[in-house]
Amino acid sequence: MSDDPSPAAGALPPFHLAFPVHCVESARRFYGDLLGCGEGRSAEHWVDFNFFGHQIVAHFCERTAEAVASREEAEAGGEDPAGNPVDGHLVPVPHFGAVLPWQQWEQLAERLRAAQVPFVIEPYIRFRGEVGEQATMFFRDPSGNALEFKAFRDPSQLFAK
Repeated sequence: MSDDPSPAAGALPPFHLAFPVHCVESARRFYGDLLGCGEGRSAEHWVDFNFFGHQIVAHFCERTAEAVASREEAEAGGEDPAGNPVDGHLVPVPHFGAVLPWQQWEQLAERLRAAQVPFVIEPYIRFRGEVGEQATMFFRDPSGNALEFKAFRDPSQLFAK
């Protein structure tokens, strides 16, 4: 086994991410039906999803609904929630997501638009015509968890400087 964690070193091991949701059924509809993530094991208060080859687990947490309401209230009042300014946008932090092939990213953007999912940052192209040209978009799940999906014009430039 190589110490190099890059894709060139071989198949990447899947990562695992557990995150809070205010409603397991809403998570099922969002991640399963809308994003197309296959469902794995589940119980009353959690559900596993195949998130583009990685395992994510939505765990019911009562305080999640309160946190969503608090964040939405702050945003409505013009306060900055946790975020980092990038390209004139406030990138929500923390966030997670996937790097998709370009065509799959475009299809997902259209599916999200058709479902009227509100974008935190509308789909757009960064570094157009430059090394690392990429498409990106940010949105939130029903529990307020921020997601970013991106695609690289040249996937080999994922870690290019």
